[in-house]
Amino acid sequence: MKLSNLNIRKMNLNDVDQSYAAQDILMKLGELYQYESGIYGYGNLWTKLERTVENIIIDELDKAGCIQVEFPKLQPKKVWDKSGRWKLYTDENDIMFTLENNLGEYGLAPTAEECATIFGANRLSSYKNLPAIYYQISEKFRKEIRTRGYLFRPRTFVMMDAYSFDKSEEDMHKTYNLMHQVYLNIFKRLGINIIPTVSDNGTMGGSVSEEFQAITSLGEDLILYDEKNNIGINKEVLDFPDRDSYLKQLGITDISNLKEFPSVELGNNFELGTKYSESMGLYFTDNEGNSKPYYMGCFGIGVGRIIATILENNVIKDNDKIKGFSIPLNVAPYKIQIVYKEDKKEAAFKIYSDLLGNGIPVIIDDRDGFSLGNKIKDVYVMGTPYIMVLGNNFDGTSVELESTKTGEKISIKIDEVEKFINNSIKK
Repeated sequence: MKLSNLNIRKMNLNDVDQSYAAQDILMKLGELYQYESGIYGYGNLWTKLERTVENIIIDELDKAGCIQVEFPKLQPKKVWDKSGRWKLYTDENDIMFTLENNLGEYGLAPTAEECATIFGANRLSSYKNLPAIYYQISEKFRKEIRTRGYLFRPRTFVMMDAYSFDKSEEDMHKTYNLMHQVYLNIFKRLGINIIPTVSDNGTMGGSVSEEFQAITSLGEDLILYDEKNNIGINKEVLDFPDRDSYLKQLGITDISNLKEFPSVELGNNFELGTKYSESMGLYFTDNEGNSKPYYMGCFGIGVGRIIATILENNVIKDNDKIKGFSIPLNVAPYKIQIVYKEDKKEAAFKIYSDLLGNGIPVIIDDRDGFSLGNKIKDVYVMGTPYIMVLGNNFDGTSVELESTKTGEKISIKIDEVEKFINNSIKK
């Protein structure tokens, strides 16, 4: 990527939002654009990072035998009437964006349990077809009255949502446990320290659920966390009349060992039981020829929240002043940013072309009229993990790579850069 093609705006780091510095930097660069509160357009950096995160999620889900599909974002009211949730999502909780015209009433999808149940029942008519897990990664819409934290709580967002179908309660438990491990694998690859916590089912229904929380000062949740055993609960659970049943799920008898942390929810899993299949009258045929309701689960991961968490957890400060951010190498859309003095331009472009040809995503700062110092500063607002500087000390055979996260510098032969980057990426 030639940096001149991005047309990023000049910015003053002294004006950056201290609470959500990384996302505010992207706003000021023009890489995020807010049309109105909670509704955004995404530039190259966010979009590339989103695809990387999505590919990791897809890879782990596919390994577990899940099937990628796509449900409609525009959903007919009659579909939601079958489960009885239209009134809940429009009148009681006012969650769904709706529209009405001469064709009928519709809602913009905040979730997809109804559509997924109909889709599954159309394909899974026999016990022989079970189990099955369908998933999609798509935009969702929710009428958030109080948006906050840019992409931490917007009105439109990208989410992975999966829906499982089983023939028995026991098999549903097995699928739930399978997806629990899949989630742990996903977050490990994303480099996020995740804490599974017991939570409330909310409007989803069912009897068992868990959240996947990441500790961060920017989160709006509070969790009680047992660091030794890596278990936790959302603090709101303590206010529930049936709190003991939630604590029992984790074998917690003494909450005095739990420490309180602010956190952000990045994913959640629910055992739905037969709530949707029975309410919507959708059944499969068992091995004795009888009609039985599907035992279902639903599983969600907030892709936008993951990206916001990655960015904000990797903000760089210099003497308490915001310097920028550094995206972890594993997920960074561009691994190296090349800056050069004008008399080293030809050599810089040769290295740039060779790295691209060898599959290393790289940015070259080809903008005219910028000093080397200014170009180096802009590496940090782009979040690129490594800087390569071709200045007065460049000898034509070796280059200096500097980590934007740690400041560590290494001198390396040009033809060994590809190997270094590939070896540094954690598998």
